[in-house]
Amino acid sequence: MTTWRIELKDTCAHRGDRFENLIHTLTQAELDTEFDDGYGSPEGVPFTAWSDDWVYFPVVYDGTEWVGTVPRNPCGKKTVHVGNW
Repeated sequence: MTTWRIELKDTCAHRGDRFENLIHTLTQAELDTEFDDGYGSPEGVPFTAWSDDWVYFPVVYDGTEWVGTVPRNPCGKKTVHVGNW
């Protein structure tokens, strides 16, 4: 079990962002709602979040869910396929 708060904090740390600085579309309740991020049907609610440098969004493949990111501004970085890679 996980929550979007946990997943976003982990992904922010990986990207060098601070979770506290994100602007996002999630309510506090949605941030803390537990869901099974394993195989099956997606359970996490949709969202979009923004930092100065990244856009965060939910990704799902075969029911496994995680947070994806892309650069917020043009930068020449390529985006890998979203999903099973």
